[in-house]
Order: sequence, then C-alpha cells, then structure tokens
Amino acid sequence: MERWEIKKFDSNKICQVYDKWPQLAKESYESDIETIDFDNINHIIFSGMGGSGAIGDLFSAILSKTDVHVSIVKGYLLPKTVDSNTLVVTTSVSGNTVETLTILESIQKLNCKKIAFSSGGKMESFCLKNKIQFRKIPIIHSPRASFVSYVYSILKVLNSVIPIKQQDIVESLDQLKETAKQISSDHLTDTNPSLNLANWISGIPLIYYPWGLQAAAIRFKNSLQENAKIHAMVEDVIEACHNGIVCWERPANIQPILLQGHDDYIKTKERWLILKEYFKENNIEYQEIMSSNGNILTKLLNLIYLLDYSSIYRAILLKTDPSPTSSIDFIKKHLL
Repeated sequence: MERWEIKKFDSNKICQVYDKWPQLAKESYESDIETIDFDNINHIIFSGMGGSGAIGDLFSAILSKTDVHVSIVKGYLLPKTVDSNTLVVTTSVSGNTVETLTILESIQKLNCKKIAFSSGGKMESFCLKNKIQFRKIPIIHSPRASFVSYVYSILKVLNSVIPIKQQDIVESLDQLKETAKQISSDHLTDTNPSLNLANWISGIPLIYYPWGLQAAAIRFKNSLQENAKIHAMVEDVIEACHNGIVCWERPANIQPILLQGHDDYIKTKERWLILKEYFKENNIEYQEIMSSNGNILTKLLNLIYLLDYSSIYRAILLKTDPSPTSSIDFIKKHLL
C-alpha cells in the first residue's frame, strides 16, 4: 500500500484519527470530566448499538473479573432484573440512537441508578429535562473512531464501579503508543501487522475467539463490515469445536482468523493447538493474532486498535472509502 492510496480513498481522513488514538485516549482519561460515585451496585447494564455497543462489550469483559453481574442490551428492552442496586449505562455517541433512547425512556420510570454518555443530541436534551446524570463527550470523526475517547472517559467517570487499578490504565496507554508505532499509516511496511492481515484477507473472515476476548472479536467483525464493507463472522473457539468445525469439511470462501490471548486458559490453549493441527492437515490457511501481554484492558484495547486498523487498510486495498455507511443511513431514515 502506498501513501497516495490512503489520500485517495480515505477522503474523510479516518486514518488521521486512528494515528492519534494513543493521544486521544490519554487526553480523555486526563480530562476534567466529572466523576460520580454509585454505591451498592451489583448489576450493571450497558446499553448501546454499533460503535457505542462495543464499549459495553469491552466493559463487560473487564467486569467479568469482578463480582459485578453485567448485562449487555443491544436493542429496545431491558432485563426484568433491574432494581435499586442496578446501574444502567446508556451510550450513544451521536446522542440520537433510537434503540438507546428507548432504553433511556424506560429507565426514567424505574428505581435504579442511571447515567448517559453522548456527544449531545436527543439524549442530552432528555437527560437535562428528566434530571438524569449525563456526561458529554465530543464525537471524533464517527462513533467507531471515537471508541478510545469514550472508553477512557467512562473509565474515569465510573471509577467507583469499574475498579481498574491506576497502573493498569497507565499500562494500557503505554501499550497503545507502542502498538501505534507498528500499525499507523506512517508505517506502511511489511512489518505492519494490521496491513499484513488486510493484505491476507480475500474472502469472508471467520474470527475465532476465546472467553475473555469476545469484545475484540465482535468489534473486528463490526469494523470489517462498516469500514471494508465485507461480510465477516465470529465464533467462540470452544463452542465451534462442537458444531462449526464440521463446516470445514466442505470448501468455502471462508478464512479463519484465530484471536488468542497470552494467558488463555490451559484447556483453551490445548484447543487452539488441535484446531491448528486440523487446519494444517486439511490445507486450510489461517491467520493467528496474539494479544499483547498485560491486564485485560491492555489486551483488549490493543487488539481492537490493531484489528480496527486492519479493517481500514482492507477498505483502502478494495479502493473503498472506509468512512461512509450509506446502508446504515438508509435504515435510520426509515425508522419511525
């Protein structure tokens, strides 16, 4: 890939935003956004769609290491288990997501803790009118490109219920800077892992993930769909060994990508070895993507950074502008 290709096909300059992700993350965490304490929370519900929904997936993975029960809502309906010890976090980068606004209207009548995050829009107006805790975070380019700004802002605001050590946050920020050196648009060489993966993808990616890295897998699928405008699928590697593996007995334009964690459970590591042996015996090409070392925030954020950039490079290789999403615009125009 040449620099002129990025200039030609990335007309909305999404690469410039991604090159600044480490800086945006640091600035967001060090901002003067107001924090809030929520007491006696044993259930957190994250509500959001698309790029905003990916934020909930990330925090769900982080909180899986704690005693807090987490629910993810990507739609219109809340679980029936909402009570006074529940915190509902609604996120819509645009502030106008229909599904998330519906959830916000629902919780306004419920006896639960609540907070909303957006760049403004209808969500800000609703929260101000109904005295719901609200934090305004600017949109940067698009909801998906604003990901790190929202993650680190929410980390700061909700520090009382998302117990991440300061040293873990610093580690994640430092690793983002190191990852940027490898994958940024200033490093278009054969040592760029994001570009190499983008060059390898030619069919439909099937992204296998272990427990704990689901957020990165789902985000990669979504990014390939939005940026590169190609089909993509995800499967839990353990579950796939009980059903999905059979599909490889027939030829298909599917390409397996194996997302692995350095500290995957020992039996999961065994499963990876068996799966790779199966692929080799059947002459099925695959790609392995290994997480960085470190805490769960570090691993997920850097995987998402690498994979998001790969989806952008794939778009440019396909001579496609990664930014516009006309099909999503069509759906939104027809929603009542």
